[in-house]
Amino acid sequence: MGMISEFKEFAMKGNMMDMAVGIIMGGAFGTVIKSLIEDVIMPVIGHFSGGLDFSSKKIVLTPAQTDAAGAVIEGTGSAISYGSFINAMIAFLILAWVLFMLIKGMNKAKKAEEEAPAAPPANEVLLAEIRDLLAKK
Repeated sequence: MGMISEFKEFAMKGNMMDMAVGIIMGGAFGTVIKSLIEDVIMPVIGHFSGGLDFSSKKIVLTPAQTDAAGAVIEGTGSAISYGSFINAMIAFLILAWVLFMLIKGMNKAKKAEEEAPAAPPANEVLLAEIRDLLAKK
């Protein structure tokens, strides 16, 4: 078996394709959650916290240098942008909560499906009745 045909067999396995679809959907889901956080939730938090914008919060270690025209020279200055970290943590917590609720719902549906046992086939019921009648004799 040639290397190309081995790779084709590997890449076309069902679980590999399912994983690829899952990764793509996960990326799209991450984009939706990021937009939800940045465009919906963070403005509300900013409104109720008196206009606080976490993304601009930072601790300046070395001030940026400016040229004669007053423009900031790129690559100068350094800062710890803890506001971006706070935004990332909020995004993570919201994403984790959404995934938790999604998986919890899926598990609940799966459990309900497992709890409802299927009725035995008619021939098994008939055989059980015959067995019970023979046991009485």
